Amino acid sequence: MYRVLVADDEPIERMVVTKKLQKYFPGQLEVFQAANGREAVEIFRREGLDIALLDIEMPGINGLKAAEIIRGESRDVSIIFLTAFDEFSYAKRAISVKALDYILKPAEDGELQAVIEEAMQLADQAFQGKSAKEWEEKSPPEHFAEEGQEITRIRVAAEKIRSYIEAHYREDVSLQDVAGMMDYSDAYFCKIFKQCFQKSFIMYLSEFRVEKAKELLEDTMVNIKDVSSSVGYRDSNYFAKVFKRMTGCTPSDYRFKVLQNKKQDGK
Repeated sequence: MYRVLVADDEPIERMVVTKKLQKYFPGQLEVFQAANGREAVEIFRREGLDIALLDIEMPGINGLKAAEIIRGESRDVSIIFLTAFDEFSYAKRAISVKALDYILKPAEDGELQAVIEEAMQLADQAFQGKSAKEWEEKSPPEHFAEEGQEITRIRVAAEKIRSYIEAHYREDVSLQDVAGMMDYSDAYFCKIFKQCFQKSFIMYLSEFRVEKAKELLEDTMVNIKDVSSSVGYRDSNYFAKVFKRMTGCTPSDYRFKVLQNKKQDGK
């Protein structure tokens, strides 16, 4: 599970954000709460966080100072500022601590969900890097023993999951749906999924849908809203945000680039 911190001096804000995270990522996040920057740093040091959602204006150590301390001790934690203050000086300091995002309150649900998905992807990448290093340090006999014990189980599970997503990605498929199909608990499914694909379920599904969307976008006769619904996104604006986060451009920009490339190839 991903370890996430929600730091805000307003108890209601902490509760609202925590409930949203649990709603959109059930069984995937362990959420900790802090009422100020000092508590945020203490929880980070005690729990080893993957993601830190920080308000800026908090008593004692504020969110910016807490972020500086956290970043000084870990380059892998994704820091996200969730604040009501739209000030350039704050944004500059957010950049200096390599914050993943700077979101103004009240955050749209889709925006919060998208940035958490991105943070989960970064956590997966950091985990893979550490795992690869640990693997290299093991002796060859241990490599072969572990591989022999796990490879068949993982291969079978991966194929079942891949087939299910292929058949249901157009629907409102959830982690619970696939876990239920496998007859796994949500927590165990998350563990198995990461072993199979080296990324979170949400990130895998998003990447799968975006690749399908790219294929549809090459057909100019298909409306972008129809592309969105055809790959499982009922909200076309949210689809555009996910697409841009994963490709670096909007769906319409992607379509334009494809058309330009086709024209150049036809010359």
